[in-house]
Amino acid sequence: MVFTLLPAGGFSLASLKSHQLALIAEVNQAPLRSAAIYFFVYVLVSALSIPGAAVLTLLGGAIFGLVQATFLVSFASTLGATLAMLASRYLLRDWVQRRFAGQMASVNAGVERDGAFYLFALRLMPLFPFFMVNLLAGLTTLTLSRYWWVSQVAMLPATVIFLNAGRALGKLTSLRDILSPEMLIALTLLGILPLATRWLFSRFTRISH
Repeated sequence: MVFTLLPAGGFSLASLKSHQLALIAEVNQAPLRSAAIYFFVYVLVSALSIPGAAVLTLLGGAIFGLVQATFLVSFASTLGATLAMLASRYLLRDWVQRRFAGQMASVNAGVERDGAFYLFALRLMPLFPFFMVNLLAGLTTLTLSRYWWVSQVAMLPATVIFLNAGRALGKLTSLRDILSPEMLIALTLLGILPLATRWLFSRFTRISH
């Protein structure tokens, strides 16, 4: 079954490459099953805030390719975030209010002032961790449909950048390939991402005030 292979012989480039090729062969043999398993695992990781989403995203780019992986990760991450938001709204409301009282005040003020655009800004440049945004959003007045589409659109740029990096990493055959133009572009985009999102967030906060 896909995603069960681990590099027992260590994490050398050769062993990682061999396991990547084995995963790709399995995906080619059972594409629908492989995509479904990957999608389910990603939803679970996102909904429960299990560490490893970034690695899972890179893996998706390496074994599924950019277009298919973008579809899978975009919808899986949004579904997972939405499930966490619904759990907060209907099951964990009292606990979230007690645990994150200070942060809740900031989010409520931001949503009251800017509506869904505040959530969009948080997704672009997380003022709070991913899991906290999901939990706090559940206690706001944001509707389910608005929460879904804002989250999906706002998270898409980072998703594509990470998947592209995973695709470039998947093409490495030797350490010299790290200096290839494609790899350098992918790494540059990863480095620029936090700077760009911070700039966008500062622009948004200036405009909204």
